[in-house]
Formats: sequence, structure tokens, C-alpha cells
Amino acid sequence: VWTERFEDINNYERYLGRQGIVIRKFFLHVSAEEQKKRFLKRLEEPESHWKFSLTDVKERQYFDDYLKAYESAIRQTSSASAPWYVVPADRKWYARLVVASAVIDTLESLRPSFPKLDAAKLRDLRAARSALLAEPKNRR
Repeated sequence: VWTERFEDINNYERYLGRQGIVIRKFFLHVSAEEQKKRFLKRLEEPESHWKFSLTDVKERQYFDDYLKAYESAIRQTSSASAPWYVVPADRKWYARLVVASAVIDTLESLRPSFPKLDAAKLRDLRAARSALLAEPKNRR
């Protein structure tokens, strides 16, 4: 089942790439120790209670299994055109810096530019400018 799903993911991402969509995937890795600290903080701060779920504690017993599953998925679905970035996320400021840097690098690699207008469109713009300038000044 998983082999087929990974293949489907790769095929879909390849399709999206052919349509001009740029894909970057981020796995924010939080250590078990940091996760525990964050869970305890959510329990101690009433304004963070909404973030907590009892299943979070139950699922911690499978932390290593989840990590193995994520590693497998990342290995099987990373490609040159749709890479994974595995980001150490115990320190939020660092994770944000890494993600922002990857996004900036990707945007710069695209070399974005404003569209070029053809002669007819430029004429239309000049005519619109002239019409606006010709309007009376005290118009309500």
C-alpha cells in the first residue's frame, strides 16, 4: 500500500511541476524532549489548553515508530523538483529562519519579473492616462 502511495505522490508532484508549480516540503522535527516540554507548557498555561489533546500523550509511546515512518516517506518522496527540507525545530526561531531562507532561495531561483506589454496594450495605457489627465480637476 505504501509503495503505491509514494508512487502516487511522486507522480502527482511531477505533474504539478510540469504545470509550473514549484514544490518545497518541510518536515519540522521536534525532539521527544522538546515535545514533552511543549505539552507540559500547554497544560500549565490556561490560554494554551485548546492546543492540547489527550491523544498526544498516548501517541508519544509511538514516537520512534512515527519517526521511522516519516523518514521512509521523506526518502521515498523527495526529488530534485520537489525536495524535502528536514528542519530541526526544537528552537522555533531557528526553524523559522531555515524555512524562510529556503523560501527566499526558491523565489530568487525563479527570477520573477513583471510581464512585458505588447504595443497595443501600451497604446491603451497611454490613452487611459490621457483620458484621466483630461478630466476636470474639481470633479465630485
